[in-house]
This record gives sequence, C-alpha cells and structure tokens, in this order.
Amino acid sequence: MAGPRKEGYVVRVFLKILGWLAALLAAAVIALFAWLWVAPPALIRVGSAYSAKIVCSNVFIAHRDAQAVLNDDVQAPGHPLLRLMRVRVDEKGQAVTAGLFGFLGKATAVAREGLGCASVPDGDVAAARAVSLPSEPPAAPSDSLWPEGDRVAASQDPALAKILDDPAMTGPGMRAVVVARAGRIVGERYGAGFSAETPLLGWSMTKTVNAAIVGTLVAAGRMSVDASDLLTAWSADERRSITLADLMAMSSGLAFNEDYGDVTDVTRMLFLEPDMAGFAAAKPLAGETGRTWNYSSGTAVIISRLWQAAAGAQALEWPRRQLFGPLGMKSAVLETDESGTFVGSSYLYATARDWARFGQFLLQDGVWNGQRLLPPGFVNWMREPAPASGGSYGMGQLWLEGPGGPPSDPSLPADTFWLIGHDGQTVAVVPSRQLVVVRMGLTPSKYGYRPQNLVSALAATH
Repeated sequence: MAGPRKEGYVVRVFLKILGWLAALLAAAVIALFAWLWVAPPALIRVGSAYSAKIVCSNVFIAHRDAQAVLNDDVQAPGHPLLRLMRVRVDEKGQAVTAGLFGFLGKATAVAREGLGCASVPDGDVAAARAVSLPSEPPAAPSDSLWPEGDRVAASQDPALAKILDDPAMTGPGMRAVVVARAGRIVGERYGAGFSAETPLLGWSMTKTVNAAIVGTLVAAGRMSVDASDLLTAWSADERRSITLADLMAMSSGLAFNEDYGDVTDVTRMLFLEPDMAGFAAAKPLAGETGRTWNYSSGTAVIISRLWQAAAGAQALEWPRRQLFGPLGMKSAVLETDESGTFVGSSYLYATARDWARFGQFLLQDGVWNGQRLLPPGFVNWMREPAPASGGSYGMGQLWLEGPGGPPSDPSLPADTFWLIGHDGQTVAVVPSRQLVVVRMGLTPSKYGYRPQNLVSALAATH
C-alpha cells in the first residue's frame, strides 16, 4: 500500500506546485496590466495616439470607415504593436479614443470645426476644442475646366492611358494619380474606395505648402527669410543666429531625430506633445548653423509658429484666405496641434486634384489667375539647393531628387522637383514639360516603389 500512498502524495504536491505557479502567473499578469494601466510605456502611448489621430482625421475629414482606416492605414503597414490597437469613434462628440486592447495607454483625438483633428496627449480636450475655425458653406460645383472648376476632359492619348493603367507604374497601394499638362488635367486614376472627392493626407508634402504660406507673408511684408533672433527662448544663446532661411533649408543645426521606427523626437512631438513647436524649439544646437543639414519635422513646426506669429490675429484663417481659397483648394484642411499651432510638417489633407492645383501653382511661379500670391522669384529661391544638403534639398522645404535619391531613369528632366510624403505620396513638378504629376498612396519604402519611373514615362508623352 505504500506505493499508491506515495504516488498520491506526489500528485498532491505536484498539483499544489501547479496552483502556486498559476497564482504567481496570475499575479504577474495582473501586475503587468496594472503597470500598463497606471504608467504605460511611451511606445504604447505613441501607438495609441497615432491610431486615434489617423482614424479621427480620416473619419471626420475624409469620411472613411473607421475600421477600414484602422486595418489599412494604421495596422497593415505599421509596427506590430499597432495590430493590438482598438479604437472607439464618438460620432456625436466628434472624438476618437484608442488603446492597446482598447484600454491600455489610451489616447484621444478630437475633431474641431475647420481644423481637422488634434491629438490630446495631456487629456485637456477642452483646450483642444477651443481652437477652431468656422467652416465656410460649400461652394457649388463649377462646370469650368480644372483648375478653375471641377470638370475634367481627360486626354484620349492611348500612350498616356497605357502608363496610367500599368500597376507597375502607379505602384502598390496607389490611391490616386492625377496628371496635369499645360494647366489641364489630362488623366487620373483612383484606387478602390477612393475618388476625386477623397481628401488624402500628404504627410511631409505639407512642408512645401508650409513654405508657400511663409511666402505669402513675405509678399505681405510681414516676414523676411533673412530674419534672425527668431524666438525669445533663443535670444540668450547661439540659436539667436539661426535665420528663417536656415530653418527652411533644414540647416539650422538644431538637434532632432526623425526616425519613425520607435519613440524618437518626431514621434514624441507628433503624438505625445501638446505644444509641438515648443518641444522642437527647446532642442539644442547639434551642429553648425548653415553648414549642418538635418531633415526635421520639428523645424517645419517651428516655421509654422513663426508665420502664425507674423499673421497675428489672422493666423488660423491665413492659409484659407491667402492660399487655399485663391487656388480653389476647397478640400484642403491643415490641422493644428492641441495648442493651436499648425502642424506644417505633416498634417494637410486635400484631394489629389487639389494637390495638383498646388503643384500647378508652383509651376506658375506663385501666380494664380493673374494674381501674384508669392513674391517674384520666391519659387525659384525655394528650388535653389540648400548648400548643406549636397544638392538633394531645396531652400524652401522641397526635394530636388525623387524618393530614394537620383532618378532611376536618366530621361527624367533635370528641372524636376518634388514634394514627398513618407508613405508614397508625391507631387512632381516638371517646368520644362509643363507637367504636374500627383501620386498618392499608402506605399511604405519597403516596397521599393519609385515614382520617378512614372514621371519619366509621362514626361516622354506628348
């Protein structure tokens, strides 16, 4: 009988050990969730805020389905952590909340009239909602040809159609392609679920629009690109020598980490800071002003703060009154952060046709319908190579090379310049061909897509 009693004892001990281990595991899981609830790591908070912000803007600006945006825009191309994010849309309250599993590291983004959505990293929803711009009544559709109106008479050129119908040319994740030649749209294509009426996020293409807004203030005599001693916080140190031109050329020397792969300066600024410009402006010098090139979204938001100060009481309505309105960019929504500073680095939504209007505006040297909106020569100055960039970047927040560097097709005209967003958004302007090519999509760099091939092929057609 000793054998069975011994075996029973061993089984009881084993079961007790399993019970203790289960209790320890449960305690560890509870402790982990308590920690994530009370003090979620910055990476989770960034992921939550990113999810809330992208869904909010696409729901309330582009009127897209929230779950589709979460699946396609947030989770599919992003960090694995984003696949665990869940969102809740409050249609009545015009807000979106997101969190890991829906409740850990929760973040909120709110929609404001006329200004899109803003992340609310400090939880002060009332402060974010206090920043608003009354919407204007929608204009009646115009039967005039684009860009004066909304009607498009597409080219019947079979060579052009062949290019636009080639998926290798338009690339994976394409959402819109618009081709304008000699001031008229000659062809366009849209991805499934998108149309000529869908506002699309330009990401860093916004920087070039931000620079043009500066140009409108230069034209109004309120700013000078040669101005220095720009911020009170810089007046007591070497940063006082930074000029507006240094900022626009990404050559200020200010420290800023633009890596999107983790919690860095750019992700912290965009998703964890209620005052983005204040965060960026607090950065110290990390290189010699004018001689150190560092691509920085923080720099672009500082530029927004500066032009808003120059515009004064008219700041929130300035882009609409002085740029978007005159150009007929009726869909354009430039978003602010919680503090009311326009996120001139990243957050402009507009239809592909309106992005094409902006490209056409640059092609026309800042003149629209006979009205000069930018100073004479300002666009040419924007296109001058920033000395510290090695020839890749212009003085006015635009690129002189396409994504990934020089063109893969040497037939691409040498005068081509670019607006580039980090997920496959581009506007190519080719003055010598009177050509503007807008390509919008969700196409991370891992796909290796190069819009230079599309633009080269279009430039070769007549």
